[in-house]
Amino acid sequence: MKLRSIFILSSPFGATARGGGVPRRVLPVLLAGLLVSGQARAQDPGASAPAPPLPKTVPAAPDIEMPKLLEFVEAAYPAQAKQDHLSAKVFLRLTLDAQGTVTAAEVLEPVGHGFDEAAREAALRFRFEPAKRNGTPVPSRIVYPYEFRPPPPSSAQSSNDSASTEPSDSSFGETIEVMVEGESVAERRRQSAEAVQVLEVGTVQREAVDLGEALARTEGVSVRRSGGLGSTSRFSLAGFTDEQIRFFIDGVPLELAGYGAGLANVPVNLVQRVETYNGVVPIRFGADALGGAVHLETDQDFQGTRASASYELGSYDTHRLTASVRHLHEPTGFLVRANGYFDVTQNDYLVDVDAEAADGSGKLQRVRVHRFHDAYRAGGVGIETGFVDQSWARRLLLRIFTGAYDKELQNNVEMSIPYGEVEYGETSGGSTVRFEQIFSNGLSADMIAGYTYRRNRFTDLSECAYDWYGRCIFVLVGQPGIIEGRPVERVIGQHTGFARLNLGWNVAPLQKLRLSLAPTFAERAGEDRQLQAAQLLDPLDGERNLFSLVSGLEYEIDAFEDRLENILFVKDYLQRAYGEKPLDGGGFAVTKRNLHQVGLGDSTRLRLSPGLYAKASYEWATRLPRPDEFFGDGLLIIENLSLKHEISHNINLGLTYETRETSAGDFRTNVTGFGRLADQLIVLTPQPSYSVYQNVNAARSLGVSGAANWVSPGKYLSLDGNATWQDFRNTSSEGNYGAFVDKRIPNRPYLWANGSARFQYSSLMTPRDELALTWNTRYIHKFFRAWEGVGRVDTKDVIPSQWVHSLSLTYVTRSDSATLTWSADAQNLTDALAYDFYGVQRPGRSLFAKLTVDFGT
Repeated sequence: MKLRSIFILSSPFGATARGGGVPRRVLPVLLAGLLVSGQARAQDPGASAPAPPLPKTVPAAPDIEMPKLLEFVEAAYPAQAKQDHLSAKVFLRLTLDAQGTVTAAEVLEPVGHGFDEAAREAALRFRFEPAKRNGTPVPSRIVYPYEFRPPPPSSAQSSNDSASTEPSDSSFGETIEVMVEGESVAERRRQSAEAVQVLEVGTVQREAVDLGEALARTEGVSVRRSGGLGSTSRFSLAGFTDEQIRFFIDGVPLELAGYGAGLANVPVNLVQRVETYNGVVPIRFGADALGGAVHLETDQDFQGTRASASYELGSYDTHRLTASVRHLHEPTGFLVRANGYFDVTQNDYLVDVDAEAADGSGKLQRVRVHRFHDAYRAGGVGIETGFVDQSWARRLLLRIFTGAYDKELQNNVEMSIPYGEVEYGETSGGSTVRFEQIFSNGLSADMIAGYTYRRNRFTDLSECAYDWYGRCIFVLVGQPGIIEGRPVERVIGQHTGFARLNLGWNVAPLQKLRLSLAPTFAERAGEDRQLQAAQLLDPLDGERNLFSLVSGLEYEIDAFEDRLENILFVKDYLQRAYGEKPLDGGGFAVTKRNLHQVGLGDSTRLRLSPGLYAKASYEWATRLPRPDEFFGDGLLIIENLSLKHEISHNINLGLTYETRETSAGDFRTNVTGFGRLADQLIVLTPQPSYSVYQNVNAARSLGVSGAANWVSPGKYLSLDGNATWQDFRNTSSEGNYGAFVDKRIPNRPYLWANGSARFQYSSLMTPRDELALTWNTRYIHKFFRAWEGVGRVDTKDVIPSQWVHSLSLTYVTRSDSATLTWSADAQNLTDALAYDFYGVQRPGRSLFAKLTVDFGT
């Protein structure tokens, strides 16, 4: 019997170990040590054989020494697995104290058949020379894959029945991998069969950019905004937008997690990694997404005590603050952590508008004026407590949160009419309970349940009509209200209960079966207080509720020594909607809708060579209408209870090639083609003073995206580039948009590209500091606001082509217990006219400074 142990060391030092000029988002796979292998024979119980120490070839700062294995302990081969001639590799996360003792061993990927318990028991008896910082021993964590290999059948028949083993003559000619643990998680995800791209935000967190800007730089993604910070944003992935894409944070739907006004405004410093799933969504999210999903993952390292904070100051009176703290009592596994954020900005940037001359002559001319009613305020806090890494639970955590935002509305959707007193916002609060555990025989469970209350409000009690200079040009006589010609004061409350249950079973070491159940129930009630005060019909009155259940079953297999990975799944979708709409003559008209659909999909990854692999994925996907689409949002979107569910055939084909640690540096490139054939696509359709969701009978999106990355030897220079082209068209000759068959869906970019260059120099003034200069650029090709074929091309409304550049200078300095980062950013460096939507101008040149502090023990 042969047991082989391959070491994958992970950096335990937080920001300190990420120094030495190694960018966090670049995965360094480095050859650094020795492989311990041998032919196992019967021996006296308790025998062990030390493995040689690992050589120090990790490219970290010179004063960091990685742990060295001093005493290796052979695991007892599970009797039944030995009899069945089974093999396995168990990934363990080992926690080492400052004396090199293994204080915790956590199974990361259970394989069952007794392998998990045997590997964990042996690893708890390992002994290491501890990691060192400046020569001083410090705690650390490593990822350790313990590999079990059975003997040949003839050898097995003659072996002793004793479970005790020893390695005989060892062979030390092979190598091991050394990598940063967070990066290894991202890389394993990238190289899985899933149709996923991974963005690690460690470098981005140092810059004065938000999550929307960070995502807009990635391949295949478009993030458009109707203004500055806090404004309405639209996220696009392979042609599909917000409504077809689901957003999650740590597995919880984003809208139920208390993070304010959408994905783009989530504080980037509270997120560790972003995963974008293109068209094919794993069942573990319990999602009915059509175009894909975006998963934000926060820091899952619970060890020790750590606190961090960031403060950003910038143009337009912008202030952004984030803070987080955690403490783990290791003897009991009791964890407490909290995080919070606060954002405020006036958004009073200059815009070009057609306005009356300032001298009051009444002559309209193109002038530059400051936005005067576009402020945004947001804040939130979350507290989480519970137990981790216990024998009875890997995780048992309770999170309580609250959040709120307020936004002033400056203009209509075309930026042709200014407002001066219109506001909207949201307040939310709730809690979640999460339980994770790995049971015997390869069984695992991951469950989360929660409740959220959201209260939206929209107010238009304007008493004046304003011009672009912020002057009241005339008083609204009779009654206030500028948008609908009447006063509006709408409030909507929504109660939502949800759960996610994921069960896993390792039917064999390289085969997994998973089951997912995701029920959600939403109930909302609203009122237009001004209508009720006037004793008029209130369209928000009446009961409305929505129940949905998404179920999934998934089978995963790895074959041919990890050359082939395949994931096959089926899904079931159920939704029941109930709505009451007031009738003009009094009373209510009741609408009930029951929707049911099934779906299936498959994802495959084939490794053609060590650096070349291909992916293919397909899903027959369904998306059920959301509460806002059925019932409106009570703000600027009205209800439509006749909506149908969307169905789409989604396919992705991709090829990736990468090389690492060559004389020419690290190189990675990939290209992905995608197709989406959608039926009953739900589209947000603008009206003069509001919007409504409607079905488009059929549409299809075809496209291709590609990206390339090169990192120089020594990690001094990093170059990134990506480009996306998509063709998103209406393919139905029937329905509301039948006249526009074969025409491109309007108001969506179809060609864009991003590029960046990052120069980094380490040990500038101290052995562990770092200076980085980063340039980013984005190009968006012009596109039509309205349908093609309507009107003359030379008179059509066009969002023009645009180049936007930014520049960031970052300095990082480190001590034994703290990391400080200073950043200065210039966004829209050339002060270009930037538009995401027709007529709505984005901020011009702006300057920001950011300070980030991270403490840990």
